[in-house]
Amino acid sequence: MELKRQIIDTIEKYDKIIIHRHVRPDPDAYGSQFGLKEIILENYPEKEVYAAGEHEQSLTYLASPDAVDRSQYEEALVIVTDTGNTERIDGEFYTEGKLLMKIDHHPDADPYGDVKWVDTTASSTSEMITSLFEYGKETKGWTLPDAAARLLFAGIVGDTGRFMFPSTTERTFELVGELIQYKFDRAELFAGMYEVDRKILHLQGYIYQNFEIDQNGAAHMKIDRKILEQFKVTPAETSQLVGTLGEVQGICAWVIFIEEEDQIRVRLRSKGPIINGLAAEYGGGGHPLAAGASVHTWEEADELIVKLKKLCV
Repeated sequence: MELKRQIIDTIEKYDKIIIHRHVRPDPDAYGSQFGLKEIILENYPEKEVYAAGEHEQSLTYLASPDAVDRSQYEEALVIVTDTGNTERIDGEFYTEGKLLMKIDHHPDADPYGDVKWVDTTASSTSEMITSLFEYGKETKGWTLPDAAARLLFAGIVGDTGRFMFPSTTERTFELVGELIQYKFDRAELFAGMYEVDRKILHLQGYIYQNFEIDQNGAAHMKIDRKILEQFKVTPAETSQLVGTLGEVQGICAWVIFIEEEDQIRVRLRSKGPIINGLAAEYGGGGHPLAAGASVHTWEEADELIVKLKKLCV
């Protein structure tokens, strides 16, 4: 409660607030970022609030970022949501505000921020923002606009795998139960998500047929740009593919490599071995059993695969 009070007190002190999230955003990144923006504007309409970062076309059904230039950071409160380490913050001027705040559900391997709230027990950062609203409602009389409820619901649905992941808790359902009381079209929202689902379905089948696994249960799959073009899937949309190998019997841990324009995205998952340390070796991070990083050559990817195999011994 003390942290939530500090966050609200800090928000109330600033006339200008700029909210960032991580690169290659997923629904939780957009949900927490834009959901918080809508909450602040609803309860403090006199404030200037912006959502910064490059737009992800596959998330247009949720929202679109604001145009923010360097001059706007002067005397601003900068809040970064859903981003465990500074390397993954989308936007280059986030350090140029008056104060930096971190709100995140990933392990605090990179403890940046003048004010920070990290809760690894939360299913998503959108769940944390919903919890912040509940506290604001009790202590400050906050109200929640329908647009914010829609965004936060989408973020929670996205990061819980539609409530199928183990991170889904009783608290998650309690907060979702509050959100669905607001007026937004859940069918329309799921339709937007389905468009992405439909596009990656065939690529998912390709992964099942072509992944490689060693005798210790370490599996890997390389998806280069040629494969992405073949299946008409963007690198950002592949975030939904990372769990594909989770149900395959005999797999201990796995990595899926996605070739982007300037790097190769690394998506790591595990059924036991701790893999966020391995991700940290490549400039990434995340949860003990779910993490991400980046490499720049396929040779570097092969090196990571060797290290993953050793974790599964």
